[in-house]
Amino acid sequence: MEFEYFGAEDGETANETNNDFELEKQLAFFVVNFHMTKHDFEELTEIEKNFIMKEWENKVIFESTMMRNAVLNAEQNLNRKRNSRFIDLHKKRQKKADVNYTVNALQAISENEEQEGKGWIDRIYQANGLQKPKNKKERGKINGG
Repeated sequence: MEFEYFGAEDGETANETNNDFELEKQLAFFVVNFHMTKHDFEELTEIEKNFIMKEWENKVIFESTMMRNAVLNAEQNLNRKRNSRFIDLHKKRQKKADVNYTVNALQAISENEEQEGKGWIDRIYQANGLQKPKNKKERGKINGG
């Protein structure tokens, strides 16, 4: 398992010196970053060590990316023009619609409209004390168009 961002070393260094202290380097890494004891470290397999180190790399990259985004967002909001909208750091994502439910609901509405007409829309506006919006033809008659 290779790291994408960390651990890339130049080929100029001698492999013998790197291998001499590899176990000690790994132990120091796990003690400092994960507060592991030597006994806990020795119980890990090489595969477990590699997965832990890869996830640590992903976590560090994610946190630094989020920090960068937060700083850039704050700077953008600080220097935004008057009366312009505030830019959110995290945007809410709309949930995916249930296709079956939507299709069934549209069928039920169409069947209801065929039987009863569109009077139900007028009743909703009346119940809420609102005026029904005018369509383009009605607005044209009012405006003289």
